[in-house]
Amino acid sequence: MKTTRRELMKGGASAVASAAIITDATASSLPTLPGKGRATKVEAPSRFTADWASLTAGYSTPDWFRDAKFGIWAHWSAQCVPEAGDWYARSMYFQGTRAYKHHVAHYGHPSEVGFMEIQNQWKAEAWDPTRLLDLYKRAGARYFMALANHHDNLDTYASSHHPWNTTRVGPRKDIIGTWAKLARERGLRFGVSNHSSHAWHWNQPAYGYDPEGPLAGRRYDAFRLRAGQGRGKWWDGLDPQQLYTGRMMPMPDGIRTIAEANEWHEGTDRLWNEGIPADPAFARNWFLRCRDLIDTYRPDMIYFDNFDLPLEQYGLDITAHFYNQSMRWNNGRLEAVVTAKTTPPQRRMGIVDDVERGGKNYIERFPWQTDTCLGNWHYDADLYARSGYKSAATVLHTLCDVVSKNGNLMLSVPMRGNGTIDDKAEKIIEDIAAWMSRYGEAIYGTRPWRRYGEGPTKASTGLFSEGGPISPYSARDVRYVTKGNNLHALILGWPEDNIVRLTLLGNDDPTLRGQVRRVTLAGYNASLPFKRTSDALEVTLPQTAYNSIGVAIILSGDGVNI
Repeated sequence: MKTTRRELMKGGASAVASAAIITDATASSLPTLPGKGRATKVEAPSRFTADWASLTAGYSTPDWFRDAKFGIWAHWSAQCVPEAGDWYARSMYFQGTRAYKHHVAHYGHPSEVGFMEIQNQWKAEAWDPTRLLDLYKRAGARYFMALANHHDNLDTYASSHHPWNTTRVGPRKDIIGTWAKLARERGLRFGVSNHSSHAWHWNQPAYGYDPEGPLAGRRYDAFRLRAGQGRGKWWDGLDPQQLYTGRMMPMPDGIRTIAEANEWHEGTDRLWNEGIPADPAFARNWFLRCRDLIDTYRPDMIYFDNFDLPLEQYGLDITAHFYNQSMRWNNGRLEAVVTAKTTPPQRRMGIVDDVERGGKNYIERFPWQTDTCLGNWHYDADLYARSGYKSAATVLHTLCDVVSKNGNLMLSVPMRGNGTIDDKAEKIIEDIAAWMSRYGEAIYGTRPWRRYGEGPTKASTGLFSEGGPISPYSARDVRYVTKGNNLHALILGWPEDNIVRLTLLGNDDPTLRGQVRRVTLAGYNASLPFKRTSDALEVTLPQTAYNSIGVAIILSGDGVNI
């Protein structure tokens, strides 16, 4: 008896674990389940409706995404201008924080100089997107994503429904339009990230005040500014309340300690709320802005910085619209990807699950993605100074682990407000490029094997679990994927004696169904010497191919990919 996607929705996680209906592409890469046989393809409907039943019944992740494996992200906004790290636009309104101190020292008190002034200081004067995209393509990225808006609520495109956008404020450029054109010219799939559904609660500290000190009780800029006050200023014709979203939940009067203020914010506007605010006009406008983004720039992918789809029905509406538009643009083929975080198992047939700065400890049935950054999401000069970036080895080992579990990796490269990346980030990207140019063929277009890997190091699991910037893996850690008739072993280091020992492939381990006949290094034609013992398949690597990050071995033979 076949289990339908609709039944899986009703059955929840346990039903997904026992019987998942997936696409032909997925079915060809997964082992036959005992007593169940291969999964069958579900054809996409001619039109999606805005409900989970339609999304989960009709969607299948496009092959371009499953084959691409590696993307690079420009998580670039006005919050990169101060070079003081993440969430600056919110944290600058919390007295005593690093961002608050930085802001007072460099720009002034937030009652007089709010974040909207920083947005106008974002000039992107040294931005060279052509050079950056050439670098990212050389590094092996097969898709590129650009930030369309962050929680600070500024659109980085020519938004028809939100005048607070980068064609009128700051850079005075259509950033998304520029990225999209140049990415496509280089054969890269193009994505956009949308974070603004949280602006209605995330921006509320801008309506607060210092609880302590000489300016205690004096409200910050968002509380007092109105459209008419902009006459003769750079923001003439713009309404700050539209940017800051209005007094949804301003901090009440009477709070007199920093500790109490922090607790109040933590329990109210800090809650990661995916719902619709009391004033639904914000949600309606969000939908119009997002639909404008889709219809104007025709992205291949939308990343929602949300747990579940944003803003309840509006999130379902925009996802169905995107899928339908994708089929219209592509002669009936569904080429669209939508991601959200911590997606429940019964919904992973309808969108792509994303794990921010973390991973999974099993082979996920449905394609997924992890996203991370070399450093912080927004540029941080202190992190640069202390050399706190991830190494190329850390990034590539993460990529190998994620790919072995049916996932993709999207990597953000920190950008300064002026549009440049620094020398340390560029060196890491060049190191990634060198490895991918040699071993990328063992990554692209692969599918999971029956086991994801072996070795003493266990991957992190869940959101924000990735650990520090230094890779914990060694040459004893191996990740497996298949491609065509071959099995690929991704070795996460270089063995001291030049011998790789693949313990899952030993004679006494029944995991390997077939017989290895030939072993090569990805990118090389020469066969490598190997022997199969009871404990392992032992492969001798040529010292001339030494790479401290690791290597990719291709195993050919009879049924090795089964």
